[in-house]
Amino acid sequence: MKKTQELLIEVPEGIKIEADGSKVTLSDGKDSVSREFKAREVKFSKKDNSIVLSTEKYSRRTKSLMNSINAHINNMVEGLTKGFEYRLAIVYSHFPINVVVKGNVVEINNFTGEKRPRKALIIGSTKVEVKGKEIIVTGKNKEHAGQTAANLENATRIREKDRRIFQDGVFITRKNAR
Repeated sequence: MKKTQELLIEVPEGIKIEADGSKVTLSDGKDSVSREFKAREVKFSKKDNSIVLSTEKYSRRTKSLMNSINAHINNMVEGLTKGFEYRLAIVYSHFPINVVVKGNVVEINNFTGEKRPRKALIIGSTKVEVKGKEIIVTGKNKEHAGQTAANLENATRIREKDRRIFQDGVFITRKNAR
């Protein structure tokens, strides 16, 4: 006898749900966030204003997989209602760093006196704003905003030098500051 396992995820009023196969799209009218899950065992369906995850393969692995999907969908809802914000600090000791946003790329000029600019990619519909010595990364998708902040931090990573002496760079100071 096969056991079925179901998980009901409540979505607040005002958010539209679309569940097509393994792709879930949430929208609030002006913005939308979608994600495709690579979970063959889990079936997605829409019931009233909630998403139902169901599986016929009952195991600890599928239960943890469904809980992970639940967390991702809750992050999507939080992104649509509040948004995600990351704050980064521009730190330099000798050479002043100049940060400029150009399209979907952030250019970091004069990093440790280098002639070529270092570049960091902006993922998805994330917005990057430079205010003095602070960079603010905002977005509706948690993965995209977090990856953009990580790209900025990784672009200024110093290799093959002592980190105690060369402390220049762009560093994440606050996550989800909203």
